[in-house]
Order: sequence, then structure tokens, then C-alpha cells
Amino acid sequence: MTIENIIFLIIKPELDKEPIGIKILEIAGILIGVFYSALLLSNKVVFVDWNVQLYNTQRHTPIAIDTLPTIITIAVIAFIGYLYLRFVPLQKQPPLATVFGMAAMYLGVAALVIWCIQTFDKSDFFLLFLYPFNCFLVAARTIRYIVYQKLKIISEQDEAPKYGRLSKLMDNIYNLPWLALFAAIPLLGIMIAVLALFGQEPNSIIKAWTQTADWNLSQKIPPPNIIKDEHYLCTVAAGGHRSIVRPLRMGRRHGHEVIVNRQLCIANAFEQLLEERTPKFHRFVRNLYDKLGYPIAKHIHSPYVADIIYFIMKPLEWIFLIVLYLFDINPENRIAVQYPHSKVPVDKINV
Repeated sequence: MTIENIIFLIIKPELDKEPIGIKILEIAGILIGVFYSALLLSNKVVFVDWNVQLYNTQRHTPIAIDTLPTIITIAVIAFIGYLYLRFVPLQKQPPLATVFGMAAMYLGVAALVIWCIQTFDKSDFFLLFLYPFNCFLVAARTIRYIVYQKLKIISEQDEAPKYGRLSKLMDNIYNLPWLALFAAIPLLGIMIAVLALFGQEPNSIIKAWTQTADWNLSQKIPPPNIIKDEHYLCTVAAGGHRSIVRPLRMGRRHGHEVIVNRQLCIANAFEQLLEERTPKFHRFVRNLYDKLGYPIAKHIHSPYVADIIYFIMKPLEWIFLIVLYLFDINPENRIAVQYPHSKVPVDKINV
């Protein structure tokens, strides 16, 4: 689609009857590009605001959630302006309506420029530029098509009509692009005033980019990400909903902070006891668990799935606890000191 949009921008448009397929391709690119961009973002970006604690390499949303109505409104107005200019013949467009159609597209282009600045990154997010680039191509081609159409209409006139100053200004096709630039200001003001009636702040268009974290225009400092070991089932399950998995504290695993709950401590204490009493059997169990646990755990990215794993592991947790109380003199001591990060509670020390 990008290559085709570049070609369509370079070649001279057919003014008599432009193929409808070109317009359909443009609309498809605009709509599908939104889906592709969201799909790319979903790989590492979580749809939550800056104050929510995340895991591993996750990022917060690049647009503040409370201001989304403002950004969506700008996008919709820009799209409506594009549809008007592309599908309504220029002969049937009032001059001022043409100007405001261009102004609407300018607002959309400005939002895309800010989006590019916000998401500029050397990582995989550079692909996010592909969608704005296609929108720029479509906008440039639309304005170019309007200019060619207007020149054709003027060339077909038998004689130049006499205009007043305003009519002369509006009829000059070369004035439309910069007139649209000025018209974008009152159009934006009207949009902000209407959105204010629905609870949006007047400066939402600025807060949309600044009230975020992890991005170039962000002004908020988020809580540090928690490293969640995604290799093992119990560790993953500890990242479920707090009311279900009941986290106790932060611990350390392989040099990283992890969420620790009682189930995780019991499982690790059982493994430690197994390693002390039966080293050979422990190696067999460890190897088996590594082969089975990792392929399953690496696909668990939702707190709801983590909750399910937590419940699935419950019977094993009870078995581990029974074994600990059968073969360990101070089982709660062993459980309490797993993943040491905070001081062991005094009431758990029996020695």
C-alpha cells in the first residue's frame, strides 16, 4: 500500500473520471493501518496510564487514556474532511467548505506528526512511522488532486469573471492551502469548546502526550517495572490478581525483583528440601519441570490466565506443604526465607 500511494502521488491524476479503486485503496490503508499499529503496540504496550505498575519490558500507553476522546475526535474530523474532498466533486463544493475540509486534514496531519515525535524509538516501534507516512501521502495526494481539478475548471472557462476581493481570494487555488492553515485554528477552537461540554479539559490536546510515561514527550515518572520470571508456572501465577494470588512481598530471583506469594514460597521450599534429601531425584524432577513448565509459562501474559494457573497449582501446593511438615523440623522457617528480599518475619523464626 505504501508503494502504491507513492506511485499515485507521483503520477498525474486522471481528472475526468478517477478510478474508484484508488479511493477504496486509500480508505483501506487508513483504516487497516490503525489495526496494524494497534497490533504492533500490543506486543509491548499496555493500555493503562502512567501510574500503573507494569512488568518486564512493558510500556504504558503513549496517549493518556482520559484524553482519548479529544484525539479520536481530531482523527474523525480529519477523516471526514478527507472523505468530503475526495468524494464530493469540486464543482459542488462551496469555497469555504473546501478550505475547512483541508483544515480538518491539517489537524489530522499535525496529530500524526506529534505521534511520530512521541513514539520515535530505535526499537521495533520505528514501524509505527509507516502508518503516518501513508496518511501524509494520502493527504498530499488529495490536496494535489484539488489543485489540478481547480486549474482544469479555470482553464475551461471562456472568460475570467469579475470577482470581489473575497471571491478573488477564495477562487485562487494557490491560496486554498494557506487559507486552510489559518482555518485550522478556529476549527480546533470549536472542537475544543464542544469537547469541553462533554468533560474534556481545554488543554487535553497537550495532556494527551505529556501526561504519559516511557515516551519522548512524557512528563510523568512511572513506578519501576517489576521483573516477572515467565519461565516457571508458580512465578507467573504470582502475577495474577491480588485478591486471588495474595502477594506477600517482593523477592529476588536471578537478580531481579519478583512478586512472591505463599504458593511460590512453598513450591521453592519443597524443591530445596528435595535437593537436600534426594539430589538425584531432584535433578530428574527439575529437568522434567524445565521441559514442561517453560513452554506453558511463556505464553501466560494475562492476569486472568495467571489466576487459573494459581488454582491449578493449588493441589500441588497442598502436597508440597504436607511433605514439608512431614520431613522438615521447622517448615515455616524454610518457607519464610525463600526469595529473600525483605526481613524474615520474627514470628516465623523458631530456632
